Amino acid sequence: MKKQLTANQQEELLSILEKRFEKNKSRHENLDWSKIEIKLKSNPSKLWSLDEMERTEGEPDVVGYDQKTDEYLFVDCSAESPKGRRSICYDHEALEKRKEHKPADSAINMAQEMGIEILNEEQYKDLQKLGKFDAKTSSWILTPSEIRKLGGAIFSDFRYNTVFVYHNGADSYYAARGFRGLLRV
Repeated sequence: MKKQLTANQQEELLSILEKRFEKNKSRHENLDWSKIEIKLKSNPSKLWSLDEMERTEGEPDVVGYDQKTDEYLFVDCSAESPKGRRSICYDHEALEKRKEHKPADSAINMAQEMGIEILNEEQYKDLQKLGKFDAKTSSWILTPSEIRKLGGAIFSDFRYNTVFVYHNGADSYYAARGFRGLLRV
């Protein structure tokens, strides 16, 4: 698969991202869109990944800037877990383990194919400080290896004005559970 957008696709995506950036200033106070746009235009593979986030209804937006690495942080900011990434188990191992009623894919595999990282617990909790996300859905989050070795995986959601972290078998999947991604540009 060609992981590059046409010039028209790039312009269309940049327009969507700029409008979202302007509409949600509280997510990225003191950041300048013109600087972000320059970085995006010089990283076509990152634009492709952002387009995948957008295509799967993640509504990516800038949520921060890492001064150490000189990178802008884009995270899925859709109100609920991205629709195009639901009904999936946690990882490839879990997908292979299922003998019946296999989901179409896994969160870890999809994230790798999209060129993004799955949010960890801290990143998920930081996102929740910017709004209310996953009030009706849940999202797989990066699972510590000690838990994964025992067959489990963790997910999170927002209920009762609180961020909850839960566990499930890694091979489980639900229509209302997907994952949120992070892209560094």
